[in-house]
Amino acid sequence: MPRLIHALAALAALGLMAGCASGPEAGRAPAAGGASQRTGAATRSPFWVDPAGPAARQAEVWRRQGRTADATLLRRIADEPVALWPAGEDPGPAVRSATASATREGRTALFVAYDIPHRDCGQHSAGGAADADAYRRWIGRFADSIGDGRALVVLEPDAVAHIVDGCTPGEYHDERERLLREAVVRLKRQPRTTVYLDAGNPSWIPDSGKLVEPLERAGIADADGFSLNVSNFQTDTASRRYGVRLSGRLGGKHFVVDTSRNGNGPLEGVWCNPPGRALGTPPTTATGEPALDAYLWIKRPGESDGECGGGPAAGRWWPEYALELTRGSAP
Repeated sequence: MPRLIHALAALAALGLMAGCASGPEAGRAPAAGGASQRTGAATRSPFWVDPAGPAARQAEVWRRQGRTADATLLRRIADEPVALWPAGEDPGPAVRSATASATREGRTALFVAYDIPHRDCGQHSAGGAADADAYRRWIGRFADSIGDGRALVVLEPDAVAHIVDGCTPGEYHDERERLLREAVVRLKRQPRTTVYLDAGNPSWIPDSGKLVEPLERAGIADADGFSLNVSNFQTDTASRRYGVRLSGRLGGKHFVVDTSRNGNGPLEGVWCNPPGRALGTPPTTATGEPALDAYLWIKRPGESDGECGGGPAAGRWWPEYALELTRGSAP
């Protein structure tokens, strides 16, 4: 059974945890806006690229060491917009910094809110807020720090799917759904923030109908839509088909898909740092499917899923794995 194994490690420069950075009208996918000095990602999507992310820093280190070919390959990650996962009791500084930078470029900051109590059923990414009130304070600081900036927020990867698969104990279900519902409402008070409530991936809950009532109880009606494939490897085709079916069961809700590492699809039986994987479709709002708002890099490529397959702790930057992902991708 797939599990989200994502970031717990704080990034030194911005105080972020990642991997395991809305449009003019709230409620719709963001449109590209403003000029940017960057090329590549800037021509494909409206999203902000973090110039100080771990891939960018690693590429510079390798360039200085004379590893120019590897540094060039790593720019395939460094030059793309990747979601930021704010860490710690106060996400405010990291969120404000990223949102301000994105605003200066006329772009949209990508975030993941990942602090739900009893997170990840005590597995690799265990943790989260101490209790319900602590979570309310955390999500309030998160939302306040976005302010009037453009932001797209993926809300609590795994949280609903872990209710459906029974991994999260039953005594926590009602509280979790209430907290998610409140979080959607709080984030949507920000005028240019879109919110996508996470819904797992096609291989995790194969019958998407099982997600409908939990998503409804968790506030999907007030969200802009749902997210799929966060930190997983399901193909674009599988995720799109699954998303369209789930959308139909949710009254036409839109969705986004994490394509950060799905270029070669999943490796059967291996969900934690599987070898031979590749970067997927670069972030873009040009999806060819009306209900699919964007392909996004939500998991930061190159950060470990956990201490498996030779990897470091969940969320730690793993340059060798990042390089493997770039080498497995088409030029």
